[in-house]
Amino acid sequence: MQESATASNPKNLIEGATGKWEVVIGLEVHAQVASKSKLFSGAATAFGAEPNSHVSLVDAAMPGMLPVINAECIAQAVRTGLGLNAKINLKSVFDRKNYFYPDLPQGYQISQFKQPIVGEGEIEIDADGETLTIGIERLHLEQDAGKSVHDQHPDYSYVDLNRSGVALMEIVSKPEMRSSRQAQAYVTKLRTILRYLGTSDGDMEKGNLRADVNVSVRKPGDQLGTRCEIKNVNSIRFIGQAIETEARRQIDILEAGGKIDQETRLFDPGKGETRSMRSKEEAHDYRYFPDPDLLPLELTMDFVGELEASLPELPDAKKERFTQEFGLSDYDATVLVAERASADYFESVASGRDGKVAANWVINELFGRLNKEGKDIADSPVSASQLGAIVDLISSNTISGKIAKDLFEIVWSEGGDPAEIVEARGMKQVTDTGAIEKAVDEIIAANPDKVEQAKAKPTMIGWFVGQVMKVSGGKANPQAVNEILKQKLGIE
Repeated sequence: MQESATASNPKNLIEGATGKWEVVIGLEVHAQVASKSKLFSGAATAFGAEPNSHVSLVDAAMPGMLPVINAECIAQAVRTGLGLNAKINLKSVFDRKNYFYPDLPQGYQISQFKQPIVGEGEIEIDADGETLTIGIERLHLEQDAGKSVHDQHPDYSYVDLNRSGVALMEIVSKPEMRSSRQAQAYVTKLRTILRYLGTSDGDMEKGNLRADVNVSVRKPGDQLGTRCEIKNVNSIRFIGQAIETEARRQIDILEAGGKIDQETRLFDPGKGETRSMRSKEEAHDYRYFPDPDLLPLELTMDFVGELEASLPELPDAKKERFTQEFGLSDYDATVLVAERASADYFESVASGRDGKVAANWVINELFGRLNKEGKDIADSPVSASQLGAIVDLISSNTISGKIAKDLFEIVWSEGGDPAEIVEARGMKQVTDTGAIEKAVDEIIAANPDKVEQAKAKPTMIGWFVGQVMKVSGGKANPQAVNEILKQKLGIE
């Protein structure tokens, strides 16, 4: 990864014993391609299968077995490149990256080096109180390795080749991030884009998205420092912790008069430390050369154009449309577009209704309850049509906001049609001004001291509103209650 200088932002500097330091961060994100079969074989990619049950003769590197490119993986890589506003290279080459490891049966990994399928692109992120554009260096396709298993026997390690040959997209950023928050925002945004495109599920718990984090530190304005690479960080929270930990380690060494060795490290979240894994390899250590079993990959403009025409609306475009079409704040729109399923749910609720009211119910009531119970939007007990019906009942003044929350609870727990529930359970809002006026008169008569206080301090009217709502079981129309109280108390 080439490093480039970027202007320092004083907000992101780290205080050390000898002054302030700047951290420079670049990320290599490995995302498993959403495909039913592997990059060069027909073996399945489904997660959770019995060890070594999804292994073809190609994956096991049996003599004479030749790789065949999976066309869907190529299409998925191009879609991703288009979603990253990146250059699509019409000609790319697969190379052999040579190294020995027990879970790599071939003794080399088929990857891409000098001629990747996707060139430079960019991602826009919001972090540290500003909008930043982070450059993408490249995206290339490569095989995943298998997995060494060390906890099945006291004396032996085993190898599971189910992942061997699974297609990965390695997305390499430029070293333009200057804080752990920016790196976390970058990975979050990248994962969102991948999910919108359907090119990777981005599931970090399953290892389908993981990051190698490159970290170096320098005094502001100095040349770039020696970087260390933290391998295979598999959660956004750990990415932030690994950067903070590694930056502090390097600063402590430099301030003590030492020097940073370029190396590959691992992050131990339990101990809150990074530890050395091996000295950092350079490209020449891998002896890259074009794979003799695979011809150069040549794409046509028509192929790329067809994929581009089929792309979905992406998060940034959707966010802008939500703010304009529904009048949402930037914050609300950002929350709603974070996941494609959430955005689709909101849009269904908001269709033909007040967008701000719909957003309030989706974000505060629905998302709040889903988070509390650890559920995903796909598992929501309240459908978009049910929530839309609740919003309709509020808009028509059939129910009050308080009753709506009770109704939401019933629909969440029991299901059913909101309008029918309101009718059957007598939950309709009281709009009969005569009945409301009677309740107001009784409360005023019973509380002469509060009346005098309200006349002297008009904000006291809220106490009377609360009493009327209590007497009516929350069914009185709040607007009507306010108007009648103001009239009776002589408050403008």
